[in-house]
Amino acid sequence: MIIAIAKEGNSVSQHFGHCQGFELVTIEDGNVISKETVPNPGHRPGFLPVFLAEKGVKVIIAGGMGGSAQDLFAQNGIEVYTGAHGEISGIIDAYVAGTLESVGGVCSSHHFEGSCGN
Repeated sequence: MIIAIAKEGNSVSQHFGHCQGFELVTIEDGNVISKETVPNPGHRPGFLPVFLAEKGVKVIIAGGMGGSAQDLFAQNGIEVYTGAHGEISGIIDAYVAGTLESVGGVCSSHHFEGSCGN
């Protein structure tokens, strides 16, 4: 299974659509098999869910995400985790351990001034 984590540097981005890129992590039998960073190809409505689905992604993890994006990910068979924060390595460990929880929050504005993901 491939999970994607919206990232800024080595940390989880607090708004997936405006992230620097995505850490694509392949997990098999509870083990990380590979990691690859894919640059964000640009924030265009409806594009990123399809882009990531075409890469085989089954889970997207971010700090915050709008409701329309969450719906589009669901339509593309991708499970959404929101409310994540911290370093990518810790998020991967929590996901593999089954302890990562989604807050289910929805960003209500694209003026993300530190409040997305809270």
